[in-house]
Amino acid sequence: MRKITNLIPSLLLAALLTVSASSAQAQTAAPAGESTALLASALELKADAERGGAEFKAQSCSRCHRKDASGRPDSDTPRLSGQHASVIVKQVLDIRSGRRNNPPMKPLVSEEKLSLQNLADIAAYLQALPVSGAIAKGPGSGVARGKKLFTKDCAGCHGAAGEGHAVVFAPMVAAQHYTYLLRELEFIRNGERGNSNPAMASLLKTYAQDDLEAVADYMAQLPAPKRK
Repeated sequence: MRKITNLIPSLLLAALLTVSASSAQAQTAAPAGESTALLASALELKADAERGGAEFKAQSCSRCHRKDASGRPDSDTPRLSGQHASVIVKQVLDIRSGRRNNPPMKPLVSEEKLSLQNLADIAAYLQALPVSGAIAKGPGSGVARGKKLFTKDCAGCHGAAGEGHAVVFAPMVAAQHYTYLLRELEFIRNGERGNSNPAMASLLKTYAQDDLEAVADYMAQLPAPKRK
């Protein structure tokens, strides 16, 4: 067994800055200090990926995210396989607290249904999974423009190859479904995702709809980064 990351101090600083800056957007969310403390506790746990696989099945996560955690190309259910464990932990806790609005998921990740240890284990399991299954691609017409926008505005946090960055809770966006990517970009731009990074939310407010579609088009066709 191992901790989700050996970069706990850096992760917590990033979380504190993000939560504090976005707290005004989530009026019904748990207090920022409480959310950060809970995240700290989850990240400190020793995660067991094998146990997480069993819990993933027990919690019926595969009903929506599929058995291989590839998500659903025909809907807006994201692929979770290969995603950074720290990202998964933070997003689930933000859904639980109300900081990220996701009504279908919220009752499924309540404290009664999912302990912090369960969450840490599942996150470790998902991070270790290979990226498999079909990925919903965009129309393809916006890839060239999307690449320029992504390189200029997104690669600093999400990586040049869309690999993400565990320390700043920036998700891997490569090989993610176009439908999901576009929906989340729209949510962030429109102020409907309370846990979004404030800098990203501010940036996306300058984007026209075709800009969002182009970036999503580009990210969806990026291949899954090679494992280090």
